[in-house]
Amino acid sequence: MSEQPPRKSRLWKKPNHWIWLGIPAGGFAMLLLGAIALGGFNYVIHETSSMEFCVSCHEMETNIFQAYKETPHYNNSSGIRTGCSDCHVPQAWGPKILRKTHKGLVEIPAKILGTISTPEKFEAKRLEMAERVWADMEATDSRECRSCHSLEAMANQDRRTAKKHSLERKADKNETCIDCHKGIAHQLPNGYIP
Repeated sequence: MSEQPPRKSRLWKKPNHWIWLGIPAGGFAMLLLGAIALGGFNYVIHETSSMEFCVSCHEMETNIFQAYKETPHYNNSSGIRTGCSDCHVPQAWGPKILRKTHKGLVEIPAKILGTISTPEKFEAKRLEMAERVWADMEATDSRECRSCHSLEAMANQDRRTAKKHSLERKADKNETCIDCHKGIAHQLPNGYIP
């Protein structure tokens, strides 16, 4: 009966020379899989932020999109059209991922349960949903609005409008875009009191 070497010496035995090839190959494979996963994740985030995806739900098509097509964010003389994600999804990667995962995961059960599946159910929840979006916009100082409406771009406004948008006035009143512009892209919900 042959004697087994002590456990410690087996553990620290010089490895087979083929392992030196496997370590870089394994590292490269992990890097490749990570790149594919990240690319796939970014593709899904991009596709689920498109106007076509948002309007593909019949709740959005019948309850929101028809009215939205009459607003300046959809139909204007400059030819610039704002999509759903321009206002409802942050442009920066970190906040975008948080919005898509946290809020998106809350919206999926509501879709499955049919929480707003009929115009009547939608109207019953509309004020609550609008207030939630307004609170998010206030919390981020209307970050999504400012991704298109920068202070530099608003410098060419007429004097009266420029005075309303002045930083000093907004700071004194602790205001952000959504405080004055509720209902700019969607009609105001029933029951809303300014």
